[in-house]
Amino acid sequence: MQTVQLLEEFKTAPAVFAVGNEYQIMVPVKSELLFWVSVGDQAFYDHINGIMRSRVPVHTVHVPMALLDRVGSYTVHYRKIIDRKPAFTESEDEVRATYPFYPIPTDRPVQIYHLSDTHGNFPLPVAAAGYFGDGLDLLILNGDISDNSNDPANFDLIYRFCEAITGGSRPIIFSRGNHDMRGRYGEELINYTPTDRGNSYFTFRLGNVWGIVLDAGEDKPDDHEAYGHTNACHGFRLAQTEFIKRVIKNAASEYEAPGITHRLVIAHHPFSAARREPFNIEYDIYTEWITLLGTYVKPQLLIGGHLHQNTLNLAGGQLDTLHAVPIMVGASAPRRNEERVRVRYVGAAITLFADRIKVEFTNQAREVEATHEILI
Repeated sequence: MQTVQLLEEFKTAPAVFAVGNEYQIMVPVKSELLFWVSVGDQAFYDHINGIMRSRVPVHTVHVPMALLDRVGSYTVHYRKIIDRKPAFTESEDEVRATYPFYPIPTDRPVQIYHLSDTHGNFPLPVAAAGYFGDGLDLLILNGDISDNSNDPANFDLIYRFCEAITGGSRPIIFSRGNHDMRGRYGEELINYTPTDRGNSYFTFRLGNVWGIVLDAGEDKPDDHEAYGHTNACHGFRLAQTEFIKRVIKNAASEYEAPGITHRLVIAHHPFSAARREPFNIEYDIYTEWITLLGTYVKPQLLIGGHLHQNTLNLAGGQLDTLHAVPIMVGASAPRRNEERVRVRYVGAAITLFADRIKVEFTNQAREVEATHEILI
């Protein structure tokens, strides 16, 4: 686990999420406070139309990637609110802390660790994610970190993972899972996690790596009785079809931009896999997604979770019935013994070389249980 400086009013260290061409530096807090971040001589504030936010559970500041990558550190600042009045608001003295930041390297292989389906367990996945040690370049949290969103305290687990694994010093990609939609606070997840103007799907570029994060939503039809009329995922998926088409239209500034060497798809639900009832949904939509991606984007790997297994399928394998994209499902849910104690978790260590991608499935003892390679 990372050793980090923790300020009194922060629940955890800040997390640096990548979305588009910016980092969203986010931190859960214990009390009302004003929050901002400085990078070099520039300051970035958590505000809404010029009003600094204080009545929020998680603060968010948007910082240009290029700036933070160049400077290599950032400073978080806050003032705890005493009394926010119409005039002469009272606040405590400024508190600050500086964190180093290590951008994705462009001169050596990129080392990524992928966690999903931790379902509320913390120590085993954190231990597994320590596989690269200080050599980690990117953390992917790919959904179902908690079992549900029925309590906002469950969202703290996301930040505990970010703190323990990155220490606030390395970039993170967050992707929503289907269990994250469940519960009375599911609709508020956007207030606790990074989004692209409220959307849980987006593209990103980190160094020479380009990626697209897609969100298939729930895994059963919207009218399934388990959801009690609370889901509207069909239209949400159709919107992502149009999003993918816009990305393709803007290929020159997306996956075909100068310097891009690796192209990834990240989705909690590996949507190209044919499933049995009641999970065999949206065949037409998912067919269009994977066909568009395979034809135009040509990703070298789709990184998924959801199925609670660790496997790599080349294009046309069991998980890709449309013969378009290699797919890795890289996290098995924490396994329990006869006493119901969680005793095992396996995640995925991914290394991006210039000519190949290596996937190692590693457990909480940092042992490699299987290794696969894809030539690119």
